[in-house]
Amino acid sequence: MPEPIDLYYWPTPNGHKITIFMEETGLPYNIVPVDITAGDQFREEFLRISPNNKMPAIVDPEGPDGKPMSLAESGAILIYLAEKTGRLLPSSPRARYTTLQWLMFQMGHVGPMLGQAHHFRKYAPEKVPYAIERYTNEAARLYGVMDRRLSEAEYFAGDEYTIADIAIYPWLISHEDQGQRMEDYPNLARWFEKVGSREAVRRALEVGRDLRKPLEELDEERRNRLFGIKRG
Repeated sequence: MPEPIDLYYWPTPNGHKITIFMEETGLPYNIVPVDITAGDQFREEFLRISPNNKMPAIVDPEGPDGKPMSLAESGAILIYLAEKTGRLLPSSPRARYTTLQWLMFQMGHVGPMLGQAHHFRKYAPEKVPYAIERYTNEAARLYGVMDRRLSEAEYFAGDEYTIADIAIYPWLISHEDQGQRMEDYPNLARWFEKVGSREAVRRALEVGRDLRKPLEELDEERRNRLFGIKRG
């Protein structure tokens, strides 16, 4: 049995990506909470692991050379863990690169754009109509891209469930807050229901659920830390 991997985590879409992988593969792991409302992400010890002060991050006591390996950026972590376990990343070149294409699609488009749509529609301290329209429209465009892809394939990389699906799924859970109706995207809805029904996914989404407090319970200082707002 391998030694447990330390997962520096908070229950967000990017954090859920890694717990889903862990639960799917049975890799042992320890949760190290990084309270992004309390400023844990700016602590010196965390910055040594994640220079961009973002979670998730991992420390694997059994790295590729047998020595501890720290790694940040959720996409890189998924690739690393997939290669470590030989799971959820196809070995054939064509399927592998297709998987990586859709993983990069999530990293470069789905995460940033849906995150902005969610923020300006629900969390921004003031309503900015231009921003709401811009990011809601971009969210709709991306949902259309995903729906078209899934009209021709069971999963994003083809017939096989991969780290691409794991990366995308958590970002779509809050589709209503992004101004989207899943019923408008039937192929995506079919995939969303199928992935969401996996036992490992259900378990993963419960990890650390008790850590997160509703936004309305956060004071101004914690809200500012959460959204990276500096005062003074």
